[in-house]
Amino acid sequence: MGFAAVIAGTIEAMSASIIIPTFNGASRIGSCLDALLPQTAGLDAEILVVDDGSSDDTAQIVARYSGVRLISQANAGPATARNRGALEAKGKIILFTDDDCVPAGDWLSTMTKPFEDPDVVGVKGAYRTRQKALAARFVQIDYEDRYRLMSTFPQIDFIDTYSAAFRRDCFLEMDGYDTSFPVACAEDIELSYRMSARGWKMKFVPTAIVYHTHPDTFLRYLQKKYKFAFWRMLALRKNPNKTLSDTHTPQIMKLQLLFGPALLVAVAYDLLLHPRVPVSALVCAAFLFSTLPFAWRAIPKDPMVGFLSPFLLAARACAQVLGVTAGLISARRSTAKAATESHA
Repeated sequence: MGFAAVIAGTIEAMSASIIIPTFNGASRIGSCLDALLPQTAGLDAEILVVDDGSSDDTAQIVARYSGVRLISQANAGPATARNRGALEAKGKIILFTDDDCVPAGDWLSTMTKPFEDPDVVGVKGAYRTRQKALAARFVQIDYEDRYRLMSTFPQIDFIDTYSAAFRRDCFLEMDGYDTSFPVACAEDIELSYRMSARGWKMKFVPTAIVYHTHPDTFLRYLQKKYKFAFWRMLALRKNPNKTLSDTHTPQIMKLQLLFGPALLVAVAYDLLLHPRVPVSALVCAAFLFSTLPFAWRAIPKDPMVGFLSPFLLAARACAQVLGVTAGLISARRSTAKAATESHA
């Protein structure tokens, strides 16, 4: 059934299916289910956990929860697991969250309310965290800065799986998440871009909260940014129209990616030509200037994060440019391999 066939109705008339993919999530899934079960009580709503070939006690933990449907499959990755859940779901609205997320008490109702508008196809919620580690506090403020940007758009083109909802028939019409993404990274972006290309309406709802455990060290954070940047290249290769801009990525962040390469070139220039004013100092000054708006917004929330943000953003930019470079090399190799095989 296509988008044109979506039937308008009140939220009371909508059925909902919450889908949680998990792999070795025995230590996490319980908190997620404890938060969701009270929200579905008395409603036409179901919870589906798709166990993606776990080798721990995930299935036994989920089996303790009456009313939660467990679907087991051989390990095939999170995109395949989510698509399996969508195929078996009974609800008109399907919602996704992750096994390490704890949705707030009104998450289900807040996520489904925008679908009272029959033109809305997708909805995105927001992260929060209760962590005290400096790295996690920085990550949260970084997310909030993106939410500030998204809130300025009447509709968005970027729905993350940690707090996502779609009309099931539209999701299935798009064949769901692209299973060529083997990890939980950028497959949600890629689907969002495809939906946006059709002109479908997607909304950001910042009050639809899930609590999350962010990276608690800067090394883990930088590893995650590298990974995201790597797989984003695949999403952009499939949707090149989103290369220049989307509703989630600040344009200044894209410019900051140039910092690492520019600094290397500047240092080489300074060493070779010994200019009166070191070009490397100018590059660092320009980058520092680019971080001031973020730091200014961060300081009232967390002075330490605000003070350190120029250094943290520099490290982030370096991790991301490495991920982008590796992603582009991988994409080129894949393209060359595919071309060779097609001529064989």
